[in-house]
Amino acid sequence: MRLKEPPQTTAAQSTHGAAPKPDKLIRLPAVEDRTGLRKSTVYAGVRAGTFPAPVRLSARAVAWRESDIDRWISDRMTTRGAA
Repeated sequence: MRLKEPPQTTAAQSTHGAAPKPDKLIRLPAVEDRTGLRKSTVYAGVRAGTFPAPVRLSARAVAWRESDIDRWISDRMTTRGAA
């Protein structure tokens, strides 16, 4: 007599219909550390539309979506050979 194995679950099934995990927000020092850019270059890129725009947290605080920064870094890596 063979025992039935439990069904395999995937990551999508294990959340049981819960909303996807929200994106982590990172502040400017972490953005500078991850990209190698400084504050003036980050904001110049935002103005030029070549760098992800920040999310406003309060009247005087902003942060960036970690996924946007990861995507920007990834895009730099793929266009590296094209330059």
